[in-house]
Amino acid sequence: MRIALLVLCCLCASLVSDAAESPLLPAKLLSVRGGLGNVFQKLEGDGEVTVAYFGGSITAAHGWRPKTLKWFRETWPGAKVKEINAAIGGTGSDLGVFRCRKDVLDGKPDLVFVEFAVNDGGAQPAQIHKTMEGIVRQIWTANPLTDICFVYTIHQGMLKDYAAGTFPRSASSHERIAEHYGIPSICMALRISEMERAGKLVFTLPKGQNAPAGKLLFSRDSCHPTNEGHDVFLDVIAAGLKQIQKASKPGPHKMPEPYDAGNWQDAQLVDIQPAMLAGSWKKMDTKSGLGHRFHNRLPTLWHGSTPGDKLSFTFKGTMCRFYDLVGPDGGIGIVTMDGKKTGEAKRFDHYCTYHRLAAFTAAYNAPDGTHTVTVEISPTQPDREPVLKRVRDQKGFDPKKFDGTNLWLGYLMLRGELVK
Repeated sequence: MRIALLVLCCLCASLVSDAAESPLLPAKLLSVRGGLGNVFQKLEGDGEVTVAYFGGSITAAHGWRPKTLKWFRETWPGAKVKEINAAIGGTGSDLGVFRCRKDVLDGKPDLVFVEFAVNDGGAQPAQIHKTMEGIVRQIWTANPLTDICFVYTIHQGMLKDYAAGTFPRSASSHERIAEHYGIPSICMALRISEMERAGKLVFTLPKGQNAPAGKLLFSRDSCHPTNEGHDVFLDVIAAGLKQIQKASKPGPHKMPEPYDAGNWQDAQLVDIQPAMLAGSWKKMDTKSGLGHRFHNRLPTLWHGSTPGDKLSFTFKGTMCRFYDLVGPDGGIGIVTMDGKKTGEAKRFDHYCTYHRLAAFTAAYNAPDGTHTVTVEISPTQPDREPVLKRVRDQKGFDPKKFDGTNLWLGYLMLRGELVK
């Protein structure tokens, strides 16, 4: 549950939202909108159905995702239902829009559940609109018969908004995109809030403490549901899908004019080529170590550890990011664009007692044109003392684990095209 700390950090930032900038919308348990007619037609016809689960750690967990997959299979036993697990803990739609094609669309889904409301908690509405709309437009450009359903999970910091009858800022932003495109949405978060206010549920308790008799314990860390919490999610989703089915008709989804003309539909992952690398970079073994551990998301992972090692390339567009890893022995990447230093990418942070997927930005909203980007490994290490203070006295502590100038690069994330 370490990723809960990341979610909490994002949500703390969301509490300073500017309501005047983007008013919160009334919370609803279910919005049917354009329905999910194509997937229900396949299910009723005993066809082959692929359901993609696209979200963060709440979706990645062994919870509502496998529970709903089992529900599909039991409700339509003649259909052949399989899943795409495209959930990554601690990530929001800003990474999702870049990985949508590879992690979701390459599997040719019939239905895509999109769950990013919790991890989008720290983002501004304008950005959420761009990233969520980019996801929708990528899906329907690939196949207008693919159905989409937004689902909203919850963190304790969101209870105040739901108690007031409104979606929190992130879910309000998602709802604006859902309404514009006629996408159904199911809000499990509202049911949890209702149960908490009715005294039927204790939202969170630390490990070792139990909820009073007759009350359900939702979470141990203010965010990730217990098994019983996931059961509530299942009940809300199953009931919502049955209601959606009654109002659904099959057919291609029509793509309206964009909600935001600057949406990130063009976001893509681009392979890093050996010709871009200078120094002692090595392609990591996919059968062991970090290369094996992250192979499903970063099938090619380049590792550099020598100060002065560089990656350089040229692209035409407006945005460049890197899909990579952070970890206890992560170093610093010195980022330059068009010959000018734009920042330092520290691949170590307050949560780095382990390695995890991450991303960093080299160019954001750059002038639309041709740009050359370079990332060079710095000889300076990040300040690790805040983490070391927490772990030095732990059994098995090894200082070598927290020493290094390592970078691990998996993909370029571009809004634009690589210039070869």
